[in-house]
Amino acid sequence: MRRITGWLLCTVAALVLLFSYKTSTMGPGGGISAIAAGADDTGGDPGTTGRPGSAATSDSGSTRSGSAAGAGRYDGSVAQTRWGPVQVRITASGGKITGIDALQVPDGNFRDRQINDYAVPILRQEALAAQSAEIDTVSGATVTSDGYRESLQAAIDAAHLR
Repeated sequence: MRRITGWLLCTVAALVLLFSYKTSTMGPGGGISAIAAGADDTGGDPGTTGRPGSAATSDSGSTRSGSAAGAGRYDGSVAQTRWGPVQVRITASGGKITGIDALQVPDGNFRDRQINDYAVPILRQEALAAQSAEIDTVSGATVTSDGYRESLQAAIDAAHLR
């Protein structure tokens, strides 16, 4: 009788642990990635630039700030991916992309943050070198790469760069 009771308790405990385990396939959560945490210098809504009255929304849903066409900061649209939203902001000057910030990346769990902390700087470097959204996918970060390209292209379109 003692053996059966012990076996039954161990089985129940194992099943409870098994069903309470959360994997990265559970979808996005509420954590903040190191990439996205420092991207928004205003501490507020990522769609604003921090200067009152300087932001305007384009037809593509992107936000821009700046006086001349092709110069200023432009937010790409939010790309809804399988693991969470991806959004980038470009800084343009003289018809060239001079900076790219990731405003949102998937960050539902530690693995998402780990992948994006690795992949986003590579995507940024590739996009700055290419001066377009025609960049390679980062191995192991396919979903983020696709969302990054989509949002980047929207920002480039809003800036009227290509």
